[in-house]
Amino acid sequence: MTYLLGIDTGGTYTDAVILREESEVIASAKSLTTREDLALGIGRAVRSVLSTSGISAAQIAMASLSTTLATNALVEGQGDRIALVYIGFRNGDIAKNGLSEALKGDPYLELKGGHSHSGSEICPLDEAALSAWITGLTGVSAYAVASQFATRNPAHELRTAEIIKEITGKPVSASHQLSAKLNGPKRALTALLNARLIGMIDRLIRRAGEQLQSLSIQAPLMVVRGDGALISQDQAREKPIETILSGPAASIVGARWLTGAEDALVSDIGGTTTDVALLKKGRPAIDPMGAQVGPYRTMVEAVAMRTTGLGGDSEVHFQVEGLAGGVFLGPKRVLPVSLAAIEQAQIVHDALDAQLKSTLPGEYDGRFVRKTTVEDPSGFTDRDRQLWLKLTNRFLPLGQVLTNRLESQALSRLVSRGLAQIAALTPSDASHVLGYTDVWDKEAAEKALLLFGRRRTGAGVVLSTNANDLAQRIVDQLTYQTTIALLEAAFGEEEVEFGASPFMLAAHPLLQKGLSGHRGILKIDTGLNIPVVGLGASAPTYYPAVGHRLNCDMILPEHAGVANAIGAVVGRVTMRASGTITSPSEGHYRVHLRDSVMDFGDEEEALLALEQALCRSAQSAAHAAGAEDFELDISRDIRKATVENRNIFVEAQVQVTATGRPRVGNL
Repeated sequence: MTYLLGIDTGGTYTDAVILREESEVIASAKSLTTREDLALGIGRAVRSVLSTSGISAAQIAMASLSTTLATNALVEGQGDRIALVYIGFRNGDIAKNGLSEALKGDPYLELKGGHSHSGSEICPLDEAALSAWITGLTGVSAYAVASQFATRNPAHELRTAEIIKEITGKPVSASHQLSAKLNGPKRALTALLNARLIGMIDRLIRRAGEQLQSLSIQAPLMVVRGDGALISQDQAREKPIETILSGPAASIVGARWLTGAEDALVSDIGGTTTDVALLKKGRPAIDPMGAQVGPYRTMVEAVAMRTTGLGGDSEVHFQVEGLAGGVFLGPKRVLPVSLAAIEQAQIVHDALDAQLKSTLPGEYDGRFVRKTTVEDPSGFTDRDRQLWLKLTNRFLPLGQVLTNRLESQALSRLVSRGLAQIAALTPSDASHVLGYTDVWDKEAAEKALLLFGRRRTGAGVVLSTNANDLAQRIVDQLTYQTTIALLEAAFGEEEVEFGASPFMLAAHPLLQKGLSGHRGILKIDTGLNIPVVGLGASAPTYYPAVGHRLNCDMILPEHAGVANAIGAVVGRVTMRASGTITSPSEGHYRVHLRDSVMDFGDEEEALLALEQALCRSAQSAAHAAGAEDFELDISRDIRKATVENRNIFVEAQVQVTATGRPRVGNL
């Protein structure tokens, strides 16, 4: 009998499931995600599911991990300090293509070099300038390298990576190793984000492996990629960017396994994000534009997923515009006050009580902060360091810590780097007050709601004096923002030109009126025409109202709360290798590979050579990922032009896909 262990680390909970023969869930468990060290939550969840199932650790034949770590890090702007080497592009190109925003002040070097469309060197790589710049850098955890037309000739990226490793020994993300497609700035962004995630994902996988070994689980550990496929832990360490949307992709695989749904929208609500994707004919679509998370459009192949900063732990904000006032949620996650009170009850309650006694509401009432590490991180400004030294691992009222706006900006930087954590009001707190859940401190949630309700609207009246009333308004706002996310995804998938963005259409007053069945001179009925599969631990709490609002069937399957962990273990290994053939001149066929360029005088000979190289690459990657028996699929896209009644070769794209189940069995 084969037993498989699936693990998912979410923003709030870490889930674990054990499946028998990939056909039956025999046990599941949840543990609070330990943000300071995710592996601690993994260990607790696995220990619990082993105890519940009665299965011994020695019987586990394979373990697989899906994680929202990379996704949440990009949504929340977290990650390590990195450096970018940008080769052969025009001066000022970084500012024009959004790379400046992604760098967030991290160092970069625009260097001479690069290649042409045909793979010919434009000018030599300036190795002296590169070495001098690298030698002068401090506080950098990893490097990203992007060279013009590196997918046609990677020589300058490879040489740059070699020099960086010789001087620093730090990891290097080369853009051509992450995507075979053109568009240098976009590849640079992908490499930059990959470098920023390397340390974070490496720590998670290493510590997760240590936890499993401490429980005597010796089975191989797999990781879910952003397209739902499984890869080895070593591959995930090398290319952590491929794990963005890992958790959401696992949820789609899990939703299909749980429901057998053919056509449906799948919406997975976690602590930090809501992830929406379309199941069409039983398969999740791959985003042809590359995975987008938050503001970033990458070149990573991943499930076509819309990720919104909306979850059970999204921070509640006061809507100051208008006379009536109101609330809106996200996009950043905070620790719910009700959970903070479980961890440090006296500190939280004493501060909340003192704030309630004050006759005047404070800007930071009901909000707390603590540091998440005792290590002194590098790359601090003096102001950031001074603020960090104020913090302790115990919660402090935010108003006690911040004395001016500059310190508020410093705190934002600490939080974005994962060095400090905010506790504040969330939908999870509202759910406790309304009686939807009772796992944390309801009394602390009530106090936080009363403090938040003391804010005054544009009309000069307080927002709310009743905790239950304000809690319901927060839950209603979550329902509204979730319906917008689902409608936006639906419009994005429609093969119809509506003349406006999906978001504008989703929020349009006519559509919103139609959801309520408007009856006036006009009769307007709108809604979703396919069911929604609701996933996530809080889906049964929030999603019935969402289905009612959208006039559609809402499917809430058994084990919906651990669908990601299920999807993590029922996936397949899928490895793709792609390459290009160009024709610099008639009768001349140039094969562009990941590490070299080859020239041929015959088209078919060039195609066969490329296919053979790609087959070796895909097979090697699939084997390294743990697949034993796999199938190969080869696709050709040959583009020709007709000139004077002759077919002239222009370009060919070849892709080889290797697919199979990972090997199981104790090592």
